[in-house]
Amino acid sequence: MSNKGSSVPSVTKLPGWLNKRAAGVHLHPSSLPGGHGIGCLGKSARQWVDFLSDAGFSYWQMCPVGPTGFGDSPYQVFSSSAGNPYFIDLEALVSLGYLTNEDLTPLNHFSPDQVDYGSLWEAFFPIMRLALRKYLQDPNPLENEYGNLDDFKELHSSWLEPFAKYQTLKTKNDLNPWWLWNEADKNASRSPLPQTLSEEYNFHIFLQFIFRSQWNKLHQYAKSKRISLIGDLPIYVAPDSSDTWWNRELFQTNKDGIFQAVAGVPPDYFNESGQLWGNPLYNWGEMRADGYDWWIKRIRDQLELFEIVRIDHFRGFHDYWSIPQGSKDAKKGTWEKGPGLKFWEIITEAFPHLPFLAEDLGDISKGVRDLRTSAGLPGMAVLQFAFDGNPQNLYLPHNLSKDLVLYTGTHDNDTSCGWYHSTDETTRSFFRSYLNIDGSTPGWDMLRHAYRSVSQLVIVLAQDLLSLGKDARFNTPGEPCGNWNWRMTGDQFSNLRSQSANYLKEQAMLADRFSEKLG
Repeated sequence: MSNKGSSVPSVTKLPGWLNKRAAGVHLHPSSLPGGHGIGCLGKSARQWVDFLSDAGFSYWQMCPVGPTGFGDSPYQVFSSSAGNPYFIDLEALVSLGYLTNEDLTPLNHFSPDQVDYGSLWEAFFPIMRLALRKYLQDPNPLENEYGNLDDFKELHSSWLEPFAKYQTLKTKNDLNPWWLWNEADKNASRSPLPQTLSEEYNFHIFLQFIFRSQWNKLHQYAKSKRISLIGDLPIYVAPDSSDTWWNRELFQTNKDGIFQAVAGVPPDYFNESGQLWGNPLYNWGEMRADGYDWWIKRIRDQLELFEIVRIDHFRGFHDYWSIPQGSKDAKKGTWEKGPGLKFWEIITEAFPHLPFLAEDLGDISKGVRDLRTSAGLPGMAVLQFAFDGNPQNLYLPHNLSKDLVLYTGTHDNDTSCGWYHSTDETTRSFFRSYLNIDGSTPGWDMLRHAYRSVSQLVIVLAQDLLSLGKDARFNTPGEPCGNWNWRMTGDQFSNLRSQSANYLKEQAMLADRFSEKLG
């Protein structure tokens, strides 16, 4: 982790959304409590918004909310713009008469503290197909609640049609990635679907209609409580996605889906083989030719869901690691130039209020930092990375700047308690000495000191508010299994609301981060 030195440039003028001190919590919707196997957009989500408001927070940050596939990672989704159907509130469909409580029985045995994605996949979609059949018999209750389905289709046609067609043909081809489909389907993006596939196509439209409608209701509720949503946009899209299938010319790939090179990062201190992500790389020249229209649409779709969008792996706009197709690891890649500041000048024209946060963690060069500041974007700092004993470590509170959003940890980090108890004693000793603490409550110690830092925005992990250890870690990069499945239980949430909300509000007020002050 390149976090040495304190001579990091700052943006000359903060974006408007970052002009006031505030705090937020990172919690993916899948981790919300509830009774049907995974968090959803229903009652518990609104209660979570209530808690954030009561506790003096202003932001709710989450991972990407797209439809996940093999591996369950929200960073490898079937569409940049579609929503994850698992987040649909089924209780709302019961209230509208499209499902019964008996229909939900297959979901009642799921664990309250872990998501079992494999079993969920088998149980969830048959329930939603039943809801679609009942909707087709009587669409009025649903459309009275959520609006007209045809209007939704027209409004979101630019991403909805490609996604629904892709999912339909993926189902037809035994769920294989698109480059393994039969030749006709592989190249059928602009061809009409056969009538025999219309039922499957309409099913995916139906899922997205309900997701987006319920999301919009939750989003409006959050706004009423003065809670803003921060989303997360990976710089790269998944290889097996409607994005790549529909827009092959925008990627370094041929019509058969053979990628010329793929994304990753080179070997470093943490990984001697580097990281081979496998995402297709962009054909930046082709994208530049039409004024980055695909990117503008992609970002606009995200800003319908969120107030602020974190750009994951911002480094790729400056230079990116290009790994030859067929490589077994990331050692033999080369650095290639990204689109640079010209790209961000065009994006700024489209989105002049700059609702973006650049993820600039890792082995970051001066050129990357200069690009971020020239683009006028805030960056990130992670408090867990600060305590290596070097007083010039740029993540230590005395080296921070207002344009660095300070995280106690991210979705890729261990919880603060897990980090403290697993790190070496030298680091623990520096942590205790610097913060002048005894180390008994590392998560809360980090929160209190982060709140008092100069950073305009502080984001804490929900797990740290519960003082949870390593078992509650959300993701371990490089580990193929066991990620993305942690959930908060109902009892944990109840205790958090009753025991911590007032204290958190007091801390926000002391550090001038109280949400009621924010306009």
